[in-house]
Amino acid sequence: MWEQVTMNFSFSQLWNPIFMAVTLLIIFFYLMYTGPWKNRFSNSEPVSVKKKVSFIVGIVMFYVGFGGPLYLIGHLMFSIHMIQMSVCYLMAPPLLLYGMPGWMIKPLLKSNSFTKPLKVLTKPLISLVLFNAVFSFYHFPLVFDYLMTNYTEHLIFQALLFMTAVIMWWPVICPIPEWDTMFGLKKVGYIFGNGILLTPACALIIFSESTLYSTYSNPETWSYALGLCLQLGGPVSPELYSQFVPLSPVDDQQLGGIIMKVVQEIVYGSVLGYVFFQWVRKERLKDDAEINQLLASTNRVK
Repeated sequence: MWEQVTMNFSFSQLWNPIFMAVTLLIIFFYLMYTGPWKNRFSNSEPVSVKKKVSFIVGIVMFYVGFGGPLYLIGHLMFSIHMIQMSVCYLMAPPLLLYGMPGWMIKPLLKSNSFTKPLKVLTKPLISLVLFNAVFSFYHFPLVFDYLMTNYTEHLIFQALLFMTAVIMWWPVICPIPEWDTMFGLKKVGYIFGNGILLTPACALIIFSESTLYSTYSNPETWSYALGLCLQLGGPVSPELYSQFVPLSPVDDQQLGGIIMKVVQEIVYGSVLGYVFFQWVRKERLKDDAEINQLLASTNRVK
């Protein structure tokens, strides 16, 4: 399939050089501000290599999903589109949040007009419902087909989805220690809740016996949506449909739902493991501190 893609689409259509250049600039400034230029921030601290790698991987995923080949190929097949969704909203946000040092974000929080809404939106119950509601709404067939065939509205909704994804991940991987108020079992329950709320949208797609989205089942609609993606101002040839869709529309649709659910389970399971072991580690440190304090008190009495 990759050979067919490269034969039919240009380098700029596949790789979006402007988006690539912006991504490289972001990586450059991130490395400079977390390295040689970090003293320009008050209370700056060294950033570990692990966090730097996390941010760079996250921003590369962001580029691949929104500006790289995955974005274009996601317009060819629904199953690839769901991989793109997984990369953009389940993988990139937690990596970016983990890699962002709190002291770099704090200057943004000096404005109450930014801080107050963020505090409200990142409350666990609100952030939990917000992302999953927006994600599920996006996959209503009428909404999905409308957005895929209206370029500006599609970009706006993608931005909304990404922002709600960041807000959803914020209570789990909060880059600002003072705001990280959810611990232990609460974080575990929060992650489980996300998995449950995302399930209905995936189940609707997986178990539907008919095609839900004309964007991926109607060659005319497919070619028009692809033309918008390529910013051609019109549809591409509908004859390309048979070349790039080797599966039946129903099979492609069901595969997409399965991919989304499996990736979600892997991502949430990995984060769940990280949160659980962090919790156990903190409890052990707390117990050790209490034991040392008790021993010190006993020695003073003696």
